[in-house]
Amino acid sequence: MHELGIVVHVIDMVEKAAQENGAHKVVGLDLEVGEVSTVVPDYFRDCFKWAIKRTQYMQECQLNIVVVQGVSYCRDCRRTYRTTQYGKACPYCGGYDTYLVTGRDVTIRDIRVV
Repeated sequence: MHELGIVVHVIDMVEKAAQENGAHKVVGLDLEVGEVSTVVPDYFRDCFKWAIKRTQYMQECQLNIVVVQGVSYCRDCRRTYRTTQYGKACPYCGGYDTYLVTGRDVTIRDIRVV
């Protein structure tokens, strides 16, 4: 379960930002999780609930996960398509000269503090 490692990293970044900006506490965190990032949102939530109990600023933080679609681009026909539906092969031309455009990353979108 690599989600715990990612949770710890995210919490470290948020705690540091809260401290540097003089926040009293972090009340909300919006996180973008790519559809093909290998992060399982339910596992992430469970790890997050456990880990925030040990923080200085985030003990009451509400987590909102926004799943970002996996989208690939085909260099052959210059079109985009849903990665999770078709994988590496372009559904329009059948080409394999494709690359992932979105859906791989885990990104902090917003931190709400008081």
